Amino acid sequence: MSLHKKIFAKADPTQPKLKTSAMIASIAGADQRTKAAPFGHALVELAKSRPDIVGLTADLAKYTDLHIFAQAYPDRFYQMGMAEQLLMGAAAGFAREGFVPFATTYAVFASRRAYDFICMAIAEESLPVKIVCALPGLTTGYGPSHQATEDLAIFRGLPNMTIVDPCDALDIEQATPAIVAHEGPVYMRLLRGNVPLVLDEYDYKFELGKAKMLREGSDVLFISSGLMTMRALEAAKKIEADRIDAAVLHCPTIKPLDVATIVKACSKPGRVVCVAENHTTNGGLGEAIAGALMRAGVHPSFRQIALPDEFLDAGALPTLHDRYGLSTEAICAAVKSWR
Repeated sequence: MSLHKKIFAKADPTQPKLKTSAMIASIAGADQRTKAAPFGHALVELAKSRPDIVGLTADLAKYTDLHIFAQAYPDRFYQMGMAEQLLMGAAAGFAREGFVPFATTYAVFASRRAYDFICMAIAEESLPVKIVCALPGLTTGYGPSHQATEDLAIFRGLPNMTIVDPCDALDIEQATPAIVAHEGPVYMRLLRGNVPLVLDEYDYKFELGKAKMLREGSDVLFISSGLMTMRALEAAKKIEADRIDAAVLHCPTIKPLDVATIVKACSKPGRVVCVAENHTTNGGLGEAIAGALMRAGVHPSFRQIALPDEFLDAGALPTLHDRYGLSTEAICAAVKSWR
C-alpha cells in the first residue's frame, strides 16, 4: 500500500479514535504502570545533600520535568529563555565555578542548535555539565522540527561525552545520581511526564557503562536502549506463542559502550542478534555494536530495528510507531519474517 493510501485509509472502527493529544502523549500503554516525572523528583532528592547542583533550562522546565526542581529550589533554578546556546554557555560557566549544572531542553535543540557551544565550552574542557533532553528519537508527533532522530550519532562523535538512554522511570531515577557522580559531561535522553515502570520486575540496577541481561533466550538476542528495551521485552513475551525464544540485553549507556558484555552475549551460537533503538539506522547503537563485533571478530546474523534515514512524518505517536517499525507489533512481525 502506498504511503498516501496508508495516510488516507479508513480508520479501523474497532479501535478508539486518536486525538490530537496523541502527538505528544506518554509512550505508556493504557494499562501500564507509570511514575510521574521521575527525573524531576530524583534530582530534587539528590539536591538535598548536594548544594552544588543547579538547574537551567531554555524555556522548557515544564516539558523536561525540571519544574519539580524549580519549585523545590527556586534559588538554584535559572530560566534562560529560548536561547539554547546561552543555556550551554551558562552551564559551562557554572561548572567552572564548582557547580554541577543540569541543562535541560529538547534533544533537537541541544544536538542541532547548540552543538558547537557544547563542543567548545563543555566537552573540550570535560566539564561536569549534565545535558538532559526530552523528545529523543520518535517520541513526538510534531515532525522533523522536534524529532531528534540523529542525536546519538551527533554526540557519539564528540570526545569526552558520555551518553545515556534510559528505558523507564526506574532507569531514570537510578541514572540521575550516577551521572552526577561521573566527573565529565553527560548527555542523557529523557522520557518525561508519566513514564512507564518496567525494569523493577527484572531485579535491575543501573550502572554507568554497563549493559544488563534482562532475560535469556536461544533464538533471538535483542540488544536495546531507551524505550525500545520496553518494546523488546513486550515482543519477547508475545513471540513465545510462535515458539521463538528471545533474550533481551539492555544497553542504557551508549558511550562508553560495554563491549565485553555485548561481545560475550553475541558469541553465543545459533541466535540472531537484533539491535533495537529509537534512532536512525545511521550512527547510533546499532552501528556502534556492529563495529565492536567486527573488531572483536564476532560475526552473528545481525539485524537492526531502527528509524529510517529520512525526515519522518507528523502524526499520532501510535500510528508513527507502527509505520516506522518501533511498535511491539511491528517488532514481532519483523522477527517472524526472519525465520
